Amino acid sequence: MRDSQWLTAILQTSFDEIYVIDAQTSRIIHASESACANLQRPFEELRGLPFPALAASSAETQLERRLRSLNRQTRNKEKDKEPVSFSAVLVRKNGTAYPILFRLQKCEINQISAIIAVGQPQSASKKGDEETGPVSNPFKTSDIPSDINTPWLVYQIIRKNDGSVSFPHLSGGCENLLGITQDQLHTNPDLFLSLVLPQDRDSYIESMTDSAIYMKSWNWEGRIWVDSIKEIRWINLLAAPHQLDNGRVQWEGIMTNITQSKQEEMEIKLSKNRLAELSAHVEEVKEQERTQISREIHDDLGGNLTAIKMALALLAKRLPHNQPELAEKAEYVDQLVDRTIEAAHRIASNMRPSILDIGIVAALEWQADEFSRQSGILCKFESTAPDIQLQPAQSTAFFRIAQEALTNIARHAEASRVSIQLTASKAHVQLKIIDNGKGITVADRMKPQSFGIRGMIERAHSLGGKLSFDSVPKKRNAITVVIPFTDMLFDSEISLPVKN
Repeated sequence: MRDSQWLTAILQTSFDEIYVIDAQTSRIIHASESACANLQRPFEELRGLPFPALAASSAETQLERRLRSLNRQTRNKEKDKEPVSFSAVLVRKNGTAYPILFRLQKCEINQISAIIAVGQPQSASKKGDEETGPVSNPFKTSDIPSDINTPWLVYQIIRKNDGSVSFPHLSGGCENLLGITQDQLHTNPDLFLSLVLPQDRDSYIESMTDSAIYMKSWNWEGRIWVDSIKEIRWINLLAAPHQLDNGRVQWEGIMTNITQSKQEEMEIKLSKNRLAELSAHVEEVKEQERTQISREIHDDLGGNLTAIKMALALLAKRLPHNQPELAEKAEYVDQLVDRTIEAAHRIASNMRPSILDIGIVAALEWQADEFSRQSGILCKFESTAPDIQLQPAQSTAFFRIAQEALTNIARHAEASRVSIQLTASKAHVQLKIIDNGKGITVADRMKPQSFGIRGMIERAHSLGGKLSFDSVPKKRNAITVVIPFTDMLFDSEISLPVKN
């Protein structure tokens, strides 16, 4: 769970006044619903307001001084890591004032240096002198009703040098979230690890150890077994570490039920996989149709046109010599048949060149020659082997990706040189198209109409590969496709060197 998600949950459910303050400007970033209600002001009015401005005029300077002092703390000393508390007087929108006891602590939220202010309004009889001592435990179990029914719990956990752990403080959401009571977890702290599914325990221990070593936030997602409802539940741990004496480490944080969001995430992933499978199936059907149409054009239409040309030649020989205009008409029709035959061959080749049946190396070499002839741009083809035997779908994917890349270069790149490189190893086969044109920017790839680029990416992904872009405009722009050599076949008599 992201910082913003657990913070929002606390701000919406806490009975305390909670303010998140920008440590640099002292302005309010977030405020809890209780704070807005007590101040009689909507959050839209509080957002961006200097936090000291909420206090009575006599306490405003004092509150501002307290914030500056807290912001200057270096965190190098253990005492600087603890929250501090003091009293203040806040003013409601209607002009009435009320005393409040604040606890302040500096922290990092979404990489922003912030100060968390947790306030508990006090009765007039409790208003007293400012308290400046540290608060050792900002998450007290007694602050939260024991029967609270929430999808999260606030906790403290301490790990000793020997790896053993204890849970000094747990909020009342323990049984609702984990299916075990606070007393059970206090008595047997190892019970929590037993709840974690075996396949997720290593990541749990690894993330805890990593947080302890580097003193960074502990953020872990994993699955637990809730025996009371016989159900697997996803949880997120988000906590801040503190170094204690004797090598002990203490974390204070929040544990949240993220099962629903995880299920939605998995459904989205499954949907994306199904869309990818559908896309791959559509491309396969299209290629089959192209192959069939190409063969029909070549065999049926091409054969008929050849027969027409032969019949026309016989008729031309029998035309009267004294009618030259008929001979001219016959010659024109003969030329028209030739152009039609040429167009039929070109259309059939564009749909699916028959040279693909010979092999991917021959097909890409032919494609490079055709590109040079049609565009006037120098295009060289290189391969590490004279033959690389691929499955038909794999050969077609490489050919179509190269075809789309060359089309884009001819239309948009303003390049003068193009290189097509095909390399192979026992692990994968790689296709690289390099040019010295303008290149493809990130904005170009994100355009809604960039169907050609998306088609290249989908073709690579459908075969378990990946497609990447590397662009240095006017110098070297490369599109690289790498596909694993799963179910691909090498010519056993050919040695395949690999280019670096």
